Amino acid sequence: MPVRITIFGAGSLGDILPCIRLGKGLQQAGLRVLLAAPQNFGGLMQQEGLPFHPLRGDVQQIMAGETGQKYMESGGANPLQSILAMRKMLAAVALPMAEDALAACRQSDALIVLAVFAPLGATLAEICGIPLILIEPTPVLPTGDFPAPGWPIQKKLGRLHNRLSGFAMLAVIWQWYRPFVNEFRRRFGLNLLKSADFRRVLTSVPLLGAYSPAVIRHPADWPGNIQITGYWFQNEQANWQPSDELTGFLRRGEPPVYVGFGSMAGRNPSHFAEIVLDALAQTGQRGILATGWGGLNVQNVPSDLFVLDSAPHSWLFPRMSAVVHHGGAGTTGEGLRAGKPSVIVPFIVDQLFWGKRVWELGAGTEPIAAKQLTAAKLAAAILQATGDSAMQQRAEAIGREIRAEDGVENGVAIVRQFLKV
Repeated sequence: MPVRITIFGAGSLGDILPCIRLGKGLQQAGLRVLLAAPQNFGGLMQQEGLPFHPLRGDVQQIMAGETGQKYMESGGANPLQSILAMRKMLAAVALPMAEDALAACRQSDALIVLAVFAPLGATLAEICGIPLILIEPTPVLPTGDFPAPGWPIQKKLGRLHNRLSGFAMLAVIWQWYRPFVNEFRRRFGLNLLKSADFRRVLTSVPLLGAYSPAVIRHPADWPGNIQITGYWFQNEQANWQPSDELTGFLRRGEPPVYVGFGSMAGRNPSHFAEIVLDALAQTGQRGILATGWGGLNVQNVPSDLFVLDSAPHSWLFPRMSAVVHHGGAGTTGEGLRAGKPSVIVPFIVDQLFWGKRVWELGAGTEPIAAKQLTAAKLAAAILQATGDSAMQQRAEAIGREIRAEDGVENGVAIVRQFLKV
């Protein structure tokens, strides 16, 4: 009988996509995969052909609520305040979600979990007596090489600051859901976990970094259980066809600038739409605007702009001159793979980290925090991204490196080696 693996993920689409891509890779390698994720992803799972175990709780709905919108508007700038916000958002769904995740693991031979949920993953694996594997689209473990993603100070203040920020963010993430995990453990008579246990789990089981060594090289102070595989991409364009209107727009002129902020525009998407329209007008650039989860609310669009709900980044980005986005891990990876300069406008959590990383690599402009975004600043960044030949060459060089990798294949090989299948 094939090995049965449950993959547990929760969060935004950017959190779930790596789970889907690894799951499909494992499925193609002959393993039985069950993906446990919030119920609002059911349609996507059906589309992707993955067996799905729905979890109670709609993260999209939670983030659209008042607390979620306030959190996005604050940018998570105060880690201590983020604890209160996250606990408030998780209070109604955390334990039901854990119960459903446990049900999804009961018949499995192994469990794969996003690294930010390592304490919950360890709990589920302990109850079921199965091995645990962790995956991360963004680095979680402390290192002296760079500040922790999500830490509000993303400046070069030395290795000590970097490491301390990593331990601080681990403590913050743990406090987001500590009461819920320990209440769940209490139900099963398990010892309660402490903050130090988070790092212990991260360093004691296989941890797959779903990003490119061309973007983040393996820090010397990370243990050997962490393996950087390359990005986990999927050829989404195979079953997707652009509309005649989109292909016509692309043919009519120079490659446009992509602008899309996913679900990040908070309670006032019209505000960001006005900034984007003004900035593009100032630059004279053609543009494609993706409205996402209501991330941009666009009306009265001029003829040199095209508005779409969504399109596969793997198809769209190579046809752009530059990409403007919020800096989510997956979108950042797609922009880099396309070899196009990025203009990153971070809103929350790890997005500033990715914006700084792309800028330091020379593949994009200095990130502009969403709270500080103006039409003038965005226009200047777009002009730099579309006019700086050194940046364009650097972006293309990194893109070639990334396109030569097969992160999913590498990830599948590591999982199979660990499970001896």
